[in-house]
Amino acid sequence: MTYCLGIITRSGLVIGADSRTNAGVDYISKYRKLFNFSLPGQRVVLLCTSGNLSITQAVLTALQRDLRTADCENLHTIPSMYDIACYIGEKVRDVQDRERPWLDRDQIDASCSLLLGGQVMGGDPELYLIYSQGNFIQATEETPFLQIGETKYGKPILDRLLDYETTVDSAAKCALLSIDSTMKSNISVGPPINLVMYRANSFVMKHQLQLQLGDRFLRTVRSEWEVALRTAFDGVSDIDWDHHSDNNVVDYHSLELD
Repeated sequence: MTYCLGIITRSGLVIGADSRTNAGVDYISKYRKLFNFSLPGQRVVLLCTSGNLSITQAVLTALQRDLRTADCENLHTIPSMYDIACYIGEKVRDVQDRERPWLDRDQIDASCSLLLGGQVMGGDPELYLIYSQGNFIQATEETPFLQIGETKYGKPILDRLLDYETTVDSAAKCALLSIDSTMKSNISVGPPINLVMYRANSFVMKHQLQLQLGDRFLRTVRSEWEVALRTAFDGVSDIDWDHHSDNNVVDYHSLELD
């Protein structure tokens, strides 16, 4: 399992991912899931992967091969982020069509999903979720974040704190807390954590980090968040049991049988 998320705001873009994969409780490995295909000064292209590792690695290899091939359409020549999403979707379908019969024969799940974020000169920052079938959806002002992998544990904080006007710095902090909350509740998600923050219209990746297991800053953030949650919890009103009686609760012992 994995957890990757992307956040888009008026001021920029944040993408984060863990690095843990597993094929059962006795085989857990670490693989990078966040990849930077940017061309500094011209475009930022970031990609996160989730799902069948052989499929996503084959897709990444195909993207890298096109970048090395002269006169070949690639991530550095395609004119818009929408067209890049279409192009990656085609690569996903190509790999799926080639590999799925053999994986299906052995009842191996061949599904995958990818997050694509970035900005091409002349356009705005954009964020896409590309499905296993190669089709995709785009993040909007109303829905400024997208997730893949083990999404449920890290979603509540995003729902409560994020909107399109959130600063990109606050979005990065929110992303880190979302990933940490997921790691706290699910052992199949784990470090190293890769996190990038891109400021709109800068066309350069200045802010990126990798947090290893036991990282001092990660421990500090987790501790501060747990203290803040406890403080907030203690500040919530206690239930007034006397005022809100349980008159609607049926006492089955008092029922008369027909």
